[in-house]
Amino acid sequence: MKTRIFDHLYTPKAVGKGTALGLAIARQIVEETHPGKLSFNSVLGENTEFFIEINL
Repeated sequence: MKTRIFDHLYTPKAVGKGTALGLAIARQIVEETHPGKLSFNSVLGENTEFFIEINL
């Protein structure tokens, strides 16, 4: 899942549940609109942290 989390239309949910656009759109906004980077650190079954870096 870590390699696909930002892919357009990827979702770990069952078919028909969710739109699977949120993280792909968020990454596009951060990287294209603002010269930045969206990344994450995840521990399976525990937590996930997202990091947004924007160059000012």
